[in-house]
Amino acid sequence: MQIIYHGHSSIQVAAGGKSLVIDPFLSGNELAVTKPEDIKTDAILLTHAHMDHILDAEPIAKANNGIPVIANVELATYMSWKGLNTVGMNMGGTYDLGFATAKMIQAFHTSGIVDEERKTIIYGGEPGGYIVQAEGKTILHAGDTSLFSDMKMFGERYSIDVALIPIGGHFTMGPEDALQAAEWYNAKLTIPVHYNSFPIIKQDAEAFVAQLEAKGMKGKVLAPGESIEI
Repeated sequence: MQIIYHGHSSIQVAAGGKSLVIDPFLSGNELAVTKPEDIKTDAILLTHAHMDHILDAEPIAKANNGIPVIANVELATYMSWKGLNTVGMNMGGTYDLGFATAKMIQAFHTSGIVDEERKTIIYGGEPGGYIVQAEGKTILHAGDTSLFSDMKMFGERYSIDVALIPIGGHFTMGPEDALQAAEWYNAKLTIPVHYNSFPIIKQDAEAFVAQLEAKGMKGKVLAPGESIEI
């Protein structure tokens, strides 16, 4: 299995000759090195409705022959109005993609689409994360979230190979809470995400990984465009 980091919270998981992308945000991220039109994938998973997580879902889905876009029911409905092939689900549900399964898990955050021109906000359903399983491996994408104690339950119920955890602060957990989350998830490898894309979430990811290692955990910083094999 290969995990490709596209910057911010966007990752691509490749397994069995196919792949899925979580939270594609490329054209709006000056740190990204991949363009939306360069993404070849078989499914898109969206954790919530904020623009820095859904911005490139539409062009990527349409460029890849109408691949399924999986999201909570409200966000899936909104994306279907754009002509996309969507699958609406909710917390605790699992969708079988054939090459991988994706279980939607809880996250503590907000979720909405802001229309600046009309000065309205469209409700985007509850935010979440995903547990993706393929080829005997388990990947946890926490989504945008604060620290909450059920993270420990996920670590106890699943043997997590890779946990992707936000560390940016302000909108999500910062490094201190993310360190506790990593302990509770008890993953074999922790990868920090959701940082440095904007000045207000600037963090030292290498320092965070050093803190993980000081506690006996393994962490790795991926640059946008970088990938790992697990």
